[in-house]
Amino acid sequence: MRDIKSRRRSVGEFREWNGIPEGADYCDESEGRRRRRSGTWPRTRSLNAPSPIQQFGPCGRILKNSAMVMTIQDPASQRLTWYKPPLTVLVIKKVRDSSVLPPFVQLVTWLIEEKRMVVFVEASVLEDPALARDPRFQGVRDRLQTFRDGTDDLQDRIDFIVCLGGDGTLLYASLLFQQSVPPVMAFHLGSLGFLTPFEFDNFQEQVTNVLEGHAALTLRSRLRCIIMRKGEDGQPTKPPTNLLVLNEVVVDRGPSPYLSNIDLFIDGKHVTSVQGDGLIVSTPTGSTAYAVAAGASMIHPSVPAIMITPICPHSLSFRPIVVPAGVELRIIASDQARNTAYVSFDGRNQQELQAGDSLRVTTSIYPVPSICAADQITDWFDSLAECLHWNVRKRQKHLDELSDLTHSSSNDTLDSLDRDS
Repeated sequence: MRDIKSRRRSVGEFREWNGIPEGADYCDESEGRRRRRSGTWPRTRSLNAPSPIQQFGPCGRILKNSAMVMTIQDPASQRLTWYKPPLTVLVIKKVRDSSVLPPFVQLVTWLIEEKRMVVFVEASVLEDPALARDPRFQGVRDRLQTFRDGTDDLQDRIDFIVCLGGDGTLLYASLLFQQSVPPVMAFHLGSLGFLTPFEFDNFQEQVTNVLEGHAALTLRSRLRCIIMRKGEDGQPTKPPTNLLVLNEVVVDRGPSPYLSNIDLFIDGKHVTSVQGDGLIVSTPTGSTAYAVAAGASMIHPSVPAIMITPICPHSLSFRPIVVPAGVELRIIASDQARNTAYVSFDGRNQQELQAGDSLRVTTSIYPVPSICAADQITDWFDSLAECLHWNVRKRQKHLDELSDLTHSSSNDTLDSLDRDS
């Protein structure tokens, strides 16, 4: 039996496992205070339904695991708190969109001059000729910190992220942070805006509320994707590719005219062979992206799950499925296929999969903490209604209106008969 002291985990270890940045904490407030005082944290939260009763009959019971909590946290209790005031903020703006430039200049100026924060932007932003001609921007240009994607590491330098644009800006923020992600506040200045709940009109008040810790969070799970290359001797030929994605990973036939032929394994067991245009493996956040266009259901981002959606399958009975978030998927390009397969991650980094190459996918321990404008439920259903026009239809007339119409129609008929007679 494990000693009770071995069950204790330091706050630092918990933060490392769960991808929580140094300055932020997102958890149940009362539970968080209690566990911070005691220094004990669970390693993982159960992916199963709540189970207050762990014994079934005189003999059956659930195997106890000291590293697991058999509860599901109430989404309404997930609030952002700060261990210390955030000092550094990363501002990501939509590229090649001149309409975003005035809000960008207004925001970074306010953050620097009013909030006294250190503001990071991508180096390519300062190379925009339109910004160089903006006299308001010249006053803060030299006070901005810059980075270059793929060259500079932001992992331990950013407390807070602000996105200006569409959903692509949030996906780019996820790409920049391949481990722990700072809290992300996304303003809707793009075309779709499913993941960007904030309007820019009163940004000062909204950002101030977040910096003071008055905000709800949605912890958007990501997928950890590893490509294993198979050599002629059956051994890996080079170090595996390791990426985290927020929406989905797609395996398809690429430019080939032939059907994809890929094998799908779940936790080491062969489930099926996929023949069709390809396969989408998505997070609940990605369920409203490519997956829903391919016929999948829409899943709230707080649901711990992985979606598997075929793209134009050769079998009409091959329907989308949802599996627990804790499983590991393995997708192998079949050596019986007429062509190779191609894989892409959140619409980027397309790579070819030769016969025998495999892709391993599971839920990452590093979620993206997305700040809510209202709360988890309100934001999501507002996005469904606003962006996808979910359940938008003409209102059915109620009985009173129908009776009025019937009565008026009868009167009109009698009047016409009187005139004819």
